[in-house]
Amino acid sequence: MTSAIPRSERQVATWLLACCLVLFGLVVLGGVTRITGSGLSITEWKPVTGVLPPLSQEAWQAEFDLYRATPEYQKVNRGMSMSDFKFIYGFEYAHRLLARLLGLVFVVPLVVFWVRGKIPPRLRWPLLGILALGCLQGYMGWFMVKSGLVDVPRVSPYRLFMHLGLALVIFSAMFWLALKLLRPRQGPPSAAHGWLRALLGLLVVTVVSGAFVAGNKAGYVYNTFPLMAGQWIPDGLLHLEPLWRNWTEHPVMVQFTHRWLGIATALLALGAWAYAWRLELDRVQRLALHVLAVMVLVQATLGIKTLLLYVPVGLGAAHQGGAVVLLAATLFALHETGRAPAGATPAGQLSTA
Repeated sequence: MTSAIPRSERQVATWLLACCLVLFGLVVLGGVTRITGSGLSITEWKPVTGVLPPLSQEAWQAEFDLYRATPEYQKVNRGMSMSDFKFIYGFEYAHRLLARLLGLVFVVPLVVFWVRGKIPPRLRWPLLGILALGCLQGYMGWFMVKSGLVDVPRVSPYRLFMHLGLALVIFSAMFWLALKLLRPRQGPPSAAHGWLRALLGLLVVTVVSGAFVAGNKAGYVYNTFPLMAGQWIPDGLLHLEPLWRNWTEHPVMVQFTHRWLGIATALLALGAWAYAWRLELDRVQRLALHVLAVMVLVQATLGIKTLLLYVPVGLGAAHQGGAVVLLAATLFALHETGRAPAGATPAGQLSTA
């Protein structure tokens, strides 16, 4: 299929996939930063001058003094040593530096491709839209951090949701454009396409609930599975008023919701995989569904192990990164089933979705 694709479009697709890879690393590093409690260690937003870390003992002391004025130091880390501060500062600095690198990896090739006329006209507005979202994401990161620098020593779960959610929107947009360039869709969709559209919707809701798990540190309560303190439905799920706050601010309800959404997502993905066995699909379509089935099992396993082991840094970051990989696998399967199988006749392949 790629033989008929213009070389310039393959180059653009490769660039977009490279951006996706950097963004994946950024999400994983963001998970490490959150779990290690490093996200509030840098108290100022300096998009340009912040590229350089403190280079002298005096500069380190100035950064440490700013941190010691924050609620997190006063209420959580009082008495922290300079070496401990440098440890958490390093994770947050690396996270911000990688975000700046992603900006360069996106903007510089975009300008070069645009000047050389390699950007197809149909992609110009979508790419400018992604650029605008990237700029917004830069501010959103600071908007999130700023919420933890006053009064309560943690970032707002609502702002964390917006920050992570926007990252996944950007990832999805770049990945989908790359798929459209590399594998143009032809013919009517497979009957499995409707299953995967539903799966994508459920996965989005599950990831949203996961952001609130992270924002409320809900992974540190009821570290058992499948029961919660010996109960399928634990007590006290709905004690906040108004009622909707329980799904976004009550750690027990947030975890309860996320674990069952995760189970539903896994079952739907495996159901789509099983349903596809009786359909006429080509090799790539079946490969996409196999990858999806494997990835949903891996992600479910990571989630359960992360919970049972009380959110260790490595597993917690892997689970957050796994959400990105599962999203990519779902988009890949959705894209591939959105066309007729290679070499098949349209008969019997019309979508029931």
